[in-house]
Amino acid sequence: MLSASATRMPQSFTSYSRKSIIMIQPVVPGSIRVPAPSVVAWAVSCLEALNMTSADAHLLAESLVQTSLWGIDSHGIARLPHYMERLRRGSIKARPNIVVATSGASTAQVHGDQGQGIIVGHHAARLATQMAKDTGIAAVGVSDSSHCGAMALYARPAAREGLIALAFTHSDSMAAPFGGTRAFFGTNPICIAIPRAGHEPTCLDMATTSIPFNRVVNARREGHPLPEGVAYDQEGQITTDADATRSLLPLGGPEFGYKGYGLALMIDLLCGPLNGNPYGPTISGMFTEMDTPRRLGAFFLMIDPARFAGGGTLAATVDTMAGALAMEPGSPRMPGAPELAEEINRQRDGIPIEPVLAEQMREWTARLQVNTLPEALSGLA
Repeated sequence: MLSASATRMPQSFTSYSRKSIIMIQPVVPGSIRVPAPSVVAWAVSCLEALNMTSADAHLLAESLVQTSLWGIDSHGIARLPHYMERLRRGSIKARPNIVVATSGASTAQVHGDQGQGIIVGHHAARLATQMAKDTGIAAVGVSDSSHCGAMALYARPAAREGLIALAFTHSDSMAAPFGGTRAFFGTNPICIAIPRAGHEPTCLDMATTSIPFNRVVNARREGHPLPEGVAYDQEGQITTDADATRSLLPLGGPEFGYKGYGLALMIDLLCGPLNGNPYGPTISGMFTEMDTPRRLGAFFLMIDPARFAGGGTLAATVDTMAGALAMEPGSPRMPGAPELAEEINRQRDGIPIEPVLAEQMREWTARLQVNTLPEALSGLA
């Protein structure tokens, strides 16, 4: 069972339907369904074997499994082998000394000490949540951290507590700027969550690129193609070949990509230079410089809607808006709704573990000499 801090907690869109943008990523053929609690138990035992504290191991494992439950496999449990390899090499510290520097009634800096980004991210988001409750608004920056996963992990809990939550992060060069074809910015996501009366918060969580780069990594690992029109190859030609991909198109594609490009640039400034971190091509590569700490940043802005004229009725208005949208032709859904629907399915049916990921899980089980590999994976050839 997932803890209250990580349960019921979407990411950038990856495919289309006639009715709406669907954020859930397709399940790879040959995947094995594994119950979420079994995946959590395996991940915790591995992380503890790599010297993480029990509390941090549970928080990271539950956060990754929660992301997988939403159907965001690019940022879910598939990322754990990468994190564990960095923990093994020391480019992520298992037990960082996270330091908070309060700079005002509503501002603070969280120094991550090269810790695991999801652990540092939760620390900063909780701090911002408490500060916003006290003062009405809070801005908290993160420095010297690492990849922090899906930003909804931090915005949704704050919105459940009645706040409007904005969360941003950045990464090394993976996306071409508008007008160019060579990678410069990261996928630099933006997440906004707003309370909704009687329901989970409405939550937009999207990359500023056509797809998140981790989906390219998953496609390379499993040998399946990318969607049309989302990636460039070495020659600057659009490709569906994950192995040939050298950069992603900004959100909006070849014609309207200036929108995603502009967002990516601004988010990079908020998360990088504002917090004393590097930006774009000056950030060490997530998958190419495994021995080098990332020095990534994040930026959290939390707002108490009660401090504004419409705050008292905002959550009810969001619910009214959702009802009105559902009555429109095509029955549009609120941002984040597809992920919540997928969570119900995956809680019932299990998380799909792709074939190569399953092999990685078996390899790490043997390497760390843990005995919690999910039964459904232990007998695979």
